[in-house]
Amino acid sequence: MNDDTVDEDIAAALTSAFPEREIEEVLPAGPSWNDLNETVRVEFADGQSAFLKIAADEDGSRITRECAVIDYVDTYCNVVVPTVIASEAASEPPYLVTAPMRERSLASQWAELRRTERTAALRQVGCALADVNSQEFDHHGHIVDGDSDGLVLDTGSWTTILVDRIEMMRELASSDRFEQYYDEVIEGVKANRERLDLAPATLAHGDPAMPNIFRSETTLGFVDWERAHIGDPAKELHRAQNQLLESRNLDEDEQLVAALHDGYRQRAGSLPTGLDDRAPIYDAVRLLGTAGFFDKVVEFSDESPEEVATWIEAEMTERLSAIR
Repeated sequence: MNDDTVDEDIAAALTSAFPEREIEEVLPAGPSWNDLNETVRVEFADGQSAFLKIAADEDGSRITRECAVIDYVDTYCNVVVPTVIASEAASEPPYLVTAPMRERSLASQWAELRRTERTAALRQVGCALADVNSQEFDHHGHIVDGDSDGLVLDTGSWTTILVDRIEMMRELASSDRFEQYYDEVIEGVKANRERLDLAPATLAHGDPAMPNIFRSETTLGFVDWERAHIGDPAKELHRAQNQLLESRNLDEDEQLVAALHDGYRQRAGSLPTGLDDRAPIYDAVRLLGTAGFFDKVVEFSDESPEEVATWIEAEMTERLSAIR
């Protein structure tokens, strides 16, 4: 390993995890909007490879959570999870090393899939989400530790947990142009406490985006479990539909949405209770994921910064009006 070309923290984590193993190359793992982490692909001299994630902010709680949930899901759910090779939440920096998935990322497959194959893939995703959501708990909460025997939770009402998660979104945000919207959405969430606190409490992945979904024709799994929590399954399905199928430049494809929902029903028997009732709240929360990364959204948009800003302002105004 040439330390001149490898970040100091990455080098320190690799030395800790593999003190006697020869490393051939360290490569970028792909684009990410989460600046609190850094992830690389490691190629070993023996031809094997692995993925290393470090907590760039030195907060090992995310590593602890991810390892706990991977162990738990591997034991109780019928979805594929990464194999943990090494982890250390108390090191400097905290790190997690996982083996490559045998399945391929849905993000890398999507463009080459025919329509019937996309439909089949979304049924798989819906079924897998429902399988994760089948793990029910007495209370909502943040996952702070655990293993295959169970999860350790910091519990609270769903409203409280959701507000905490919005504050986490604020921390992750790369732009402060729309900083005021975090407080306004939190006000809207609290105004709907009675609706929110009726939600079931189930295990949720927290970020079911295409790069985090790995599939073959017969298996499907998720990586990046650090945002896992005990929350509302309606929010999980709502977020998946938004991340996988919706764009402000394209009309929602009803057939593909139906496939996602059909897969969920296949495993759960029905869609999550209260999905339609609480969806407007989650619409407002979800838009923070765009507003908070305004700089990155503009970078990948064909529209001018002011056109994007105008759209965000109009959309957020409409979504906040729906829940006040």
